Amino acid sequence: MNPKTAAEDLAPLLERAFFFSAVEDSYIVEDISGVIPRWLRGTYYINGPARFERAGMRYKHWLDGDGMVCALRFGDDAIRFTNRFVQTPKLRDEEAAGRLVYRGFGTSFPGDKLRRGLMLEPPINVSAYPFAGTLLAFGEQALPFELDPVTLETRGEYDFDGKLSEVTPFSAHAKWDPSTGHMVNFGVSFSAVQPTLNVYEFDRNGAMLRRRRHPLKYQHSIHDFALSDNYVVFHLGPLLMDFNKFWQKDVSVMEALSWEPDKGTTILVAPRESKSETAFVVNAGRGYSLHLTNCFESEGGLLIVDLLELEAPVYPEYQPVPDMFRTVTPCRPVRFVIHVPSKTLVERREMEYGLAPDFPSFDKRLTCKACDDFWMLGISATGRPGRKFFDQLAHGNWKQGAVKDIYRVSPGEYLGGEPAHVANPKDAADAVIITEYLDAWRDRAEILLFEAGHVAKGPIARLGLRHKIHLGFHTSFQPSAR
Repeated sequence: MNPKTAAEDLAPLLERAFFFSAVEDSYIVEDISGVIPRWLRGTYYINGPARFERAGMRYKHWLDGDGMVCALRFGDDAIRFTNRFVQTPKLRDEEAAGRLVYRGFGTSFPGDKLRRGLMLEPPINVSAYPFAGTLLAFGEQALPFELDPVTLETRGEYDFDGKLSEVTPFSAHAKWDPSTGHMVNFGVSFSAVQPTLNVYEFDRNGAMLRRRRHPLKYQHSIHDFALSDNYVVFHLGPLLMDFNKFWQKDVSVMEALSWEPDKGTTILVAPRESKSETAFVVNAGRGYSLHLTNCFESEGGLLIVDLLELEAPVYPEYQPVPDMFRTVTPCRPVRFVIHVPSKTLVERREMEYGLAPDFPSFDKRLTCKACDDFWMLGISATGRPGRKFFDQLAHGNWKQGAVKDIYRVSPGEYLGGEPAHVANPKDAADAVIITEYLDAWRDRAEILLFEAGHVAKGPIARLGLRHKIHLGFHTSFQPSAR
């Protein structure tokens, strides 16, 4: 083997981030160093997969693990950490059986089960968002579960007052319009005859306002979308889902997906409310986007769409756990500018930072509004063969057109979760970024706080946890009532 191309272990002890017995707990955090801003009051939530093996069987894919939600509550007198598994039917049935029972996103086995023989029994492991006075935990293509916002006790599946059913396609990436408090979300119906994109909008109390259906040319696997004042935007890459194969051949979702770049990539723009406008698509090359960042409308009928664009899908890099991201392709922040009246793409801009960034975040109060700053996690060893993981917190700015503010941990240390941006309610320029940290050498988990505008300086505060926690996916922050 050529030593220049031989795979390296670029993520020492990464297995310690996945194969351990996660502990549910609730306690006051006492191991604190640095300075926590006096104005920081509220709760940071993160969801992610936290159990990857049962009875000698291991999940193959990062998306297969059982969901656990963590909450870090910044109070006037103390900071409290709480974490609990989401008590899904999957979790309860498999605990009772003492073995794996249900098929996973990337794991299938003889005799595995599906919900009603149609869909995955979801582990609810992707995101957690406060909504309508409660906390909703989300999984892929399934209804969310309602949790107690303080204790994280599972209350049950949340069906929006019966407007949706347990087989309604519903994504893990709901968006909130800050001007109205409305929730907008989507789900894909993977019909071989006519695949359909369903878009839902709910008022701030959870009442459904509208459900619109948009036909798709292909069975696109779509994970995320973007929201503006008047439109919903989807990046339709040619990662296609063959649901007949999934049903008839008893394979995992991963085994039913195919990457067909010759079919090209488009961006779908659809009106949220207007009945006089119709949805349209523009050609957008051959790339793939798992996560979009933000979207807003500008003068002259322009629609600006910010996202992270990969050369190929990243889902195959999520397996086998823990040997992940071995051949991950470059990914870059990209801004598309669409002229809505003429239904044309007028500009595409990209940044040079190509270190496979993911989990883009920004000031969520600017959803649907012009926004230049964003944060994400990156993989410094992108381009080198061998397993690797997120070890950079990167801050980009579209006015500068670059990612210049970067913090990197040492080998054997890892970052997890979408960086959560929290601003001082009295001064928007004064903000922090919250993210997870794992020191695999010491089996130590911490929550780190950074000055949002200068993450390269390193953490301004570190909160040591009593037990290791998973490196999760998506986050949210609920400010305290003032």
